[in-house]
Amino acid sequence: MTDLHARDARRYPVSVLCGLLGVSKQAYYKRDENAELAKAAQEEFALQYIREVRAKDPGIGGMKLWHMYRREFGAMHPMGRDRFEDLIDRWGLKVRRRVHAPRTTDSSHGLPTYPNLVRDFIPTAPYRLWVSDITYITVWLSETVHVFCYLSLVMDAYTEEIVGWSVGETLDATYPIEALRTALKRIEGIAKENVNLIHHSDRGCQYASGEYVRLLAANGIRVSMTESGDPKENAQAERVNGTMKNELLKGRRFRSVAEVRAAVSDAVAFYNNERPHMSLGMMTPAEASCLSGELEKKWKSYRTAAIKKKKQDTDITEKGLPLPCCQRSPSGLRPTVNL
Repeated sequence: MTDLHARDARRYPVSVLCGLLGVSKQAYYKRDENAELAKAAQEEFALQYIREVRAKDPGIGGMKLWHMYRREFGAMHPMGRDRFEDLIDRWGLKVRRRVHAPRTTDSSHGLPTYPNLVRDFIPTAPYRLWVSDITYITVWLSETVHVFCYLSLVMDAYTEEIVGWSVGETLDATYPIEALRTALKRIEGIAKENVNLIHHSDRGCQYASGEYVRLLAANGIRVSMTESGDPKENAQAERVNGTMKNELLKGRRFRSVAEVRAAVSDAVAFYNNERPHMSLGMMTPAEASCLSGELEKKWKSYRTAAIKKKKQDTDITEKGLPLPCCQRSPSGLRPTVNL
């Protein structure tokens, strides 16, 4: 009835339609009013939920908000994705991302560096690869005067869980070491010879320092470092830095390092235990920590696809099997594979 009236009000007036269906005009308008009230209540509930989550994670995007809303309430509050996103747009709650990344890496030192061990490595379980990096956070001493403090993170590359972090006033190696010591508590009790873990970072003096490297070696962890200034060589660590600054801590104006530490503590707890990750099939890192094997991604990883293809081509070549037609040269000869 509503659809017919909306399609052509003159051809299908409410009075005629009500007479055909045996209902009063008052009942029709009452039903319409109740539907509008229910819709408004749904939207108000969703807005309240969005604001509660944004209080914990000011920069979280609409897709993750929708996934969390659906996961938590399900059929209790049936709002479709398009309507949910329209609500965010209508109330001016879209997030505009801005990333500023000052240089925190000093690789012009005389300390030993190490080769990149993870260029073609994809972890398939927790505690196989940790990635580390440092980023800056602004602390405002007054309305116009500011200084920086520095956040050091250690993340498990498989689960994307932040396993260690530290906030320091300087770029001294003390703070990355503090973050690493926190992470090492995760593997306490495992014999050194049974640890099958790689630690990957940039070539900064903090990660090349004697104490940091000795701590890794003492726990049976292999050292891997980027071999150029290309951020893609440590992409996961760069990405979690961006998430912390431009999403979880977005819009915060800190007045002290103590404020930063408290905010980071809350942000890490939310990131690990509540925030869904597209690279984990919309699971949280805490949920992924109980799994092994390849995890579903909600986006295409060109790096993963390239590594798999390279491995497949290598296996075919080593076994002496013919390559697929699309990979043969015009002469029919097998192309050379550089390992």
